[in-house]
Order: sequence, then structure tokens, then C-alpha cells
Amino acid sequence: MKDRAGRRRARRFAIGTAVVVALAGMNGPWLYRFGTEKYHQYKINQPEYKAANGKWEIIEFPEKYRQNTIHAALLRTGKVLLVAGSGNNQDNSDAKQYDTRIWDPVKGTIKKVPTPSDLFCTGHTQLANGNLLIAGGTKRYEKLKGDVTKAGGLMVVHNENPDKPITLPAGTRFTGKENHKTFVSKDPVLVPRAEKVFDKATGKFVRNDPGLGRIYVEAQKSGHKYETGTEDNYRVQGLSGADARNTYGIAQKLALDKKDFQGIRDAFEFDPVAEKYIKVDPMHEARWYPTLTTLSDGKILSVSGLDDIGQLVPGKNEIYDPKTKEWTYTDKIRQFPTYPALFLMENGKIFYSGANAGYGPDDVGRDPGIWDVETNKFTKIPGMSDANMLETANTVLLPPAQDEKYMVIGGGGVGESKLSSEKTRIVDLKADDPRFVDGPSLEKGTRYPQASVLPDDSVLVSGGSEDYRGRSDSNILQARLYHPGTNSFERVADPLVGRNYHSGSILLPDGRLMFFGSDSLYADKANTKPGKFEQRIEIYTPPYLYRDSRPDLAGGPQTIERGESGTFTSRAASTVEKVRLIRPSASTHVTDVDQRSVALDFEADGDKLTVTVPSSKNVVPSGWYMLFVTDGEGTPSKAEWVRIP
Repeated sequence: MKDRAGRRRARRFAIGTAVVVALAGMNGPWLYRFGTEKYHQYKINQPEYKAANGKWEIIEFPEKYRQNTIHAALLRTGKVLLVAGSGNNQDNSDAKQYDTRIWDPVKGTIKKVPTPSDLFCTGHTQLANGNLLIAGGTKRYEKLKGDVTKAGGLMVVHNENPDKPITLPAGTRFTGKENHKTFVSKDPVLVPRAEKVFDKATGKFVRNDPGLGRIYVEAQKSGHKYETGTEDNYRVQGLSGADARNTYGIAQKLALDKKDFQGIRDAFEFDPVAEKYIKVDPMHEARWYPTLTTLSDGKILSVSGLDDIGQLVPGKNEIYDPKTKEWTYTDKIRQFPTYPALFLMENGKIFYSGANAGYGPDDVGRDPGIWDVETNKFTKIPGMSDANMLETANTVLLPPAQDEKYMVIGGGGVGESKLSSEKTRIVDLKADDPRFVDGPSLEKGTRYPQASVLPDDSVLVSGGSEDYRGRSDSNILQARLYHPGTNSFERVADPLVGRNYHSGSILLPDGRLMFFGSDSLYADKANTKPGKFEQRIEIYTPPYLYRDSRPDLAGGPQTIERGESGTFTSRAASTVEKVRLIRPSASTHVTDVDQRSVALDFEADGDKLTVTVPSSKNVVPSGWYMLFVTDGEGTPSKAEWVRIP
């Protein structure tokens, strides 16, 4: 009896074992992944791992506060302005639903802010008074070929009258002299008076050069039969007498082709204390995807963008005066692709890295170089590797700013190209003959890499995708610290969220980094499912914040003149090795021209630390800065806000 009972137990055990083995075989990959993920989570949360690699964490706003963040800027209050506008969502655009949020990373609070215009794909920069200048945005979304039902395009209106300008209202009809087809303007247009031209030698009148106005027109009815194939002159209906003789339109092909995004002229200052937009004088040119860059005198240069008819602004750059809050054209014409990376140099000229983020011919304004805005002289800088892959590259002024070394990171081919570069290229603008040389390479070709300067002089380079807008599931979940002193990368903890188009990063006053956005074209490797905008915020805590202690800093002046000093209190004053002024970021489309870290001279005496601001207004543009001190271990303090008037 005992033998039979033993055999039954053995048989049951054998059957049970077989079942377990079979189940394990069927679920082995899942069990492996589950176990691997559990171990990974255990590993990355170990103190020694975080001290070496840092840590990423996801912040998910309550549903009513979520938005498609396109732009982000750190305000002098320590809060972060998150701007969506219509958020690359045409339904929002059609409904005039525009979004802005203010997030307090310390308190964790979020606030909705009324948004006066569609600031999707606007330009922005920090002003000396602590406001954020915001200019441009979206008038109309693009229409792909097949979605366009009415033939249309650019009409150039000529005014040959030297005595007066002429304004044509929206709805003006233009009828072709040869094709006899009529097209209607969508907006009003002011056409300047003609310019009288005189012979320089004799002083005699030669001719009138007509004033020109550009306007978008479309056919009155839908269909291919209203398209035109060649250039024609157009009579302006409703004019009579001299106006009818002097005013006419010229248009090339007016067809059912794709229509690009159209920009707006609107401009605002965002007040970080009142937490509201303040309308200022609009730009002369409508701009979608413009870059705003601070000049030597504190005025703001606005460059490039698509205009109100979807054409690249033809090199007509303009300057904003924060005192008068008005815009004026520059005297000279220079054209760039949209969102060009333009930086103020120590000599007052502008460095263009060649990086950009979007639209424009592949043979116009693509060469890196140094631009003298006053004379319009442009000096090309040689040596750029993968020079055909600078679209969606990132450019960062390496710390400290006084060294004037720039790094151009990754990038891709023009438009929807599959090309992407793993290169980094570095240029020393203080060299006798500046030229680009290759720095350390990334592991993969990378479009849309984010790059943020840290208080210890390292630069975090993270994210991006191998293909256009993350196509074919090509987001890159990697991050590395670049160390300028050794010209080397150090791999650190991997981010949790893929970031490509419409993403960016911001250094926070506590030394952490905030990441926002991402707008993948597709949601799967086969490119069959539409992508979904990434609304989660991600925070990276660098390794330097996992050390035993960090230096303190307090008690100093809120304002320090250039060339002057200020004294702060720190119990760790004797251990401080670096003092840095870091300008707050304003980031979008892999473009952050505000970001710079300035080295300060300093002296320690007991618990007193006296810091001295450089005297150059081009090294330290006026405005609000984060003041960090860093000890011998590379651990930074929390920032104190300092104004450079």
C-alpha cells in the first residue's frame, strides 16, 4: 500500500513539474522581461548607481493641466513657462483654443494662463527686465497636396506711384490679363510707394522702382480648372484712374500644391510676476519658426520664419527695442533657414553655427560663420563635418562662456531625410583662424538631441531620434555628460521617455534638469499608427546631487553691476572652486540661444564669498541669472537669482 501511495505522489509530482516547465516555456520571454525589468529598477535605485549615473523620474500633470508643450522658458521667479499655443493640433487652431501653463517645480503647482494668440512655433528670448519676449506664431496650418481644394499662392503687388503707398483690403480681386482667371486676397496688404531712382553722375531722374507687397490669393471656386501654369500680370479690380494704372499684381504658378504654415506678426512680453502676456508692437514681418537673439546693445534681433503667405521671409530681419517696445528693420538683407542657431559673441558680432530646425532651401543660408549685423559681412567658418546634416542639430555654448567654444551636436538631412549624424563638432572662436574639428561621437546618428549646461561645467546631452520625428521607432533612450576639460563623453542613466521633435530641456535653479515634449510622427516601428504627443514632464537629477552634502549660498545682493562685486554667505566658502552665472533657458525645436554659463572671479574669507561679474556686456548680457557655487567635488549649491542691470 505504501509503495502504491508513493508511486502516486511521484506521478503527481512529475505531472506538476511538467506543467510548470511547459508554462515556463510558453511564458519564458515574459518571465525573463519581468525579471529583467525588476532587476533594472532595483539597480537604478541603488545609492551607488545614482551617485555615478543620476536618476530620471516622470511627472504627470493632472489631466486638466496637460498640454502639448512646444516651448519652455525658466522665469526669474524659478517657475517654468510652458507654451503650447494650439500645440500642433489643427482642431485647437480652428477652435482658437491656445494653451499656456506655469509650473512651479518646488511646490508642484500648475496654473493655466490665458494665451492671446496661437503661439505655436513662436520665437522667444529673455529680456533685461526679466520678462520673456515672444514673437510670431501660427496663422494657418499647412495643407498637404490633396487637401488643397482651391488653387492659390503668392501674388506680388506692384505700386509704381512715387507719391503715395496704397492699401488693398482683404477680398481684393486680381484678374489675369492672359489667363483671365480671378483670385481673391485673404488679407489686407500695404504696398509702399515707388522709389525714384536718379543717375548718380548727372542727377537726372532715371525711373521709378515700384513698391512691392506680398499677399496670398486663392481662386474663387474649387477645382483644377482654376489653376494657372505660368506667370501672368493681374489687374486689380475696384481701382480707377491713376491707382488702376500704377497698381497691378504679378504671380507665378497658382495651383493646388501643398500650402505651408503661415506666420503671424504678433509680439508679447510675458511678465513673470503678474504671470500674464502683455501685447507690444507687432513685427513688420509675420514669422513662424523665427529665432530671437539678444544683441550687444540689449535690443533683440528677429530672424527668418515663414511669413503670412507661407513663404520664407526673404532676409528682412528686424530689431525690437525693449525701451520703446517697437520694431525696426535692419538696413541689410540676410536670409537663413527657420530657427537658425544665432549667438552673441564677445566682439558684438553674431555666430551662426549652421544648425537650424526646419524650412528653407538647402542651398541658402546653410553655411556656418560669423555675421556682422551692422555691415552685413558674413565670414564662413570651415571644417564642419556632415555639413549636409545640420538640420535638427543642437548648438551649445560650452562653459565657461568666456572661452567662446561651441559644440554642434548631431543633426539630420534637410526636410524628411533619413540621414542623421553621430558627429559632434567643436569650434574655438578665439583661435586666429577658427575652424570646426570633430569632438567625441555619439553612438547613433541623432536628430533633435537636447543639451543643457550644468553648474559644474558639464553638458548633459540626451534623447533625440535616428530618423525624422522618431520615424520607425527610432527614439534614442540614452544620455551622456560631456566634459569640456577632457573633451569626452560619460554615459549616464538612460531617460525613461523618448524625445524627438518639439522637445527640449531646461536647467532648474536646484541643479536638476526638466525635459518636455516630443511629437513622434508614428507610434509603431512599421509606421502604420499615428504618433501621440508626449505630455509627460521628466526630471533628471545629476550624479552631483547624490553626494553627502552640497554647499550653501545666501545673503548676497540681488543686483550686481558688470565689473562690480557682491558678497554672499556660505559655510562652505573655503571649499568653493567655481562660481557660475547661468542665464535661464528659453528652449524650442532644439534651439536655445539664451543658454550660457559665465565664470566669475571670487575670493573667500571665512564664511564670506565675494564674487565679481565680468565687465563685458557681450559676455554678460543684461538680465536675470542663476548664481551657482560649486565645491571641489563638483557639487553645486542651489542658485541665487542675481540681476545684471
